[in-house]
Amino acid sequence: MAPLDRETVVVDRGGPGAGGIIIGLIVAIALIAIAYLVFFNNNGGGGGTVDVDVPAVSVDVAPDGQ
Repeated sequence: MAPLDRETVVVDRGGPGAGGIIIGLIVAIALIAIAYLVFFNNNGGGGGTVDVDVPAVSVDVAPDGQ
């Protein structure tokens, strides 16, 4: 009996693949989260000012004659 000749042909059709789809979904979710934090995370507050009490500091400096 003669051995059978077999040939394997691999065809790359250039589809997006599962890796590209997963990365695309991760990027889309990250963009939605950033947009939410920037535009919708106002918490109903009016202006964006914050009052900070800073104590006055006095330093005794002697002139050096220049």
